Amino acid sequence: MAWRGKKRGRPVSGWLVLDKPAGMGSTEAVSKVKWLFKADKAGHAGTLDPLASGMLPIALGEATKTVPYVMDGAKIYRFTVAWGEERNTDDLEGEVTETSADRPSEQAIRKLLPRYTGLIMQTPPQFSAIKIGGERAYDLARDGETVEIAAREVEIGRLDLVEIPDENHAIFEVECGKGTYVRSLARDMGRDLGCYGHISELRRVEVYPFGTDDLVTMEDLLAAAEETAEQDFRALDQLLIDTAAALDCLPEVRVSDDAATRLRLGNPVIIRGRDAPVDAPEAWASAHGRLVAIGIVEAGMFKPKRVFAG
Repeated sequence: MAWRGKKRGRPVSGWLVLDKPAGMGSTEAVSKVKWLFKADKAGHAGTLDPLASGMLPIALGEATKTVPYVMDGAKIYRFTVAWGEERNTDDLEGEVTETSADRPSEQAIRKLLPRYTGLIMQTPPQFSAIKIGGERAYDLARDGETVEIAAREVEIGRLDLVEIPDENHAIFEVECGKGTYVRSLARDMGRDLGCYGHISELRRVEVYPFGTDDLVTMEDLLAAAEETAEQDFRALDQLLIDTAAALDCLPEVRVSDDAATRLRLGNPVIIRGRDAPVDAPEAWASAHGRLVAIGIVEAGMFKPKRVFAG
């Protein structure tokens, strides 16, 4: 008996910078995008909580090989802290665990902010994806267990007070590195101010190297999908950003067509040109503007670590 293999998706590659709506999970968003594009592979560059909205970069096809570079990029969030209650999830979804009738003054808030910039130690929320003994912290928390999660170092580039709309709320904007939990910021600020607090609204504004101009709303995505014929995906594909955009943090090395062929076969090549680096711990090679490989440069030779289809 002949077995029919699993139907493969399209070999489409690139980044879709989705403006994820609140209420949709990151995995759900990736599945939706993968299905609409009929892509063979898809993944995202950093989970965004279902209650949060904003930038969720989704990689399709060959772009999934560049996900770590976007994961490591700086992120900007705008968030609202509701004072007076601490919750076990550190956001609106959880149960109230502490309350206070006190409310912080603007002066007290501004005085506190420098404590939360630079390299700081932060304890992730009980309801988080951190693994404890091989299990996710949020699974243990849902089972009623209180787990000890070790504090870890995170980097906060800046934390600004944007607005105080009323005595019960304050709006902030934070630029932070990989692994930072904004929910933890709200919880810890509330404790330090003696009034408790939790996130009531959260939006991811940017994920380097992508900006607000790159955002595609779910409405735009669905509208493009409606224009898609059975074999014509041009309306959808026009929403994609080139795979190489994720490598903005790395030096680019331009190579010839012959060198590109050698690199794609996994072979090192000598790089030439006045501006070519002699040594680089990581770089990407291109031919005619198209991504060929990611690798290292040693003694004027590019050695590929990860290659990309032509």
